[in-house]
Amino acid sequence: MHIREDHLADARIHQFLSDHLDEMHSITPRESVHALDLDGLRQPGITFWTAWEADELVGCGALKLLDSDSGEIKSMRISPAWRGKGLGSKILEHIIAEARQRNLRRLSLETGAMPEFTPARALYHRFGFERCGPFGDYREDPNSAFMTRVL
Repeated sequence: MHIREDHLADARIHQFLSDHLDEMHSITPRESVHALDLDGLRQPGITFWTAWEADELVGCGALKLLDSDSGEIKSMRISPAWRGKGLGSKILEHIIAEARQRNLRRLSLETGAMPEFTPARALYHRFGFERCGPFGDYREDPNSAFMTRVL
């Protein structure tokens, strides 16, 4: 698998992210979906990576700078056909390494609180993320699980 910084120009990435948003909306009430669309991922302070197996797009993830000391993981997704094969760990390791390289001290994230997100929460927990309260612009939401870790 090859992970590369991406500028969101490839139509395959557009479809991958559209599928991601569709899946989030099928699980989560609209007001609780915090996944970013293409325009959101193109904002300053956000770096987006894609993961490829040969020519197949298999995953993605992003790092959003919150301030000079902290960042947020956004848009982590693994293709359904590739889930359970360790790709999420590799993308997460890449984002954590990038956050350390940028001298961030804290990395946080928001994911779903529903059973469908249990594997995601378990992945983050294995990497040292712990439950926390809302951060940044988030508000308390029974459909959200907030997690953080000190780097």
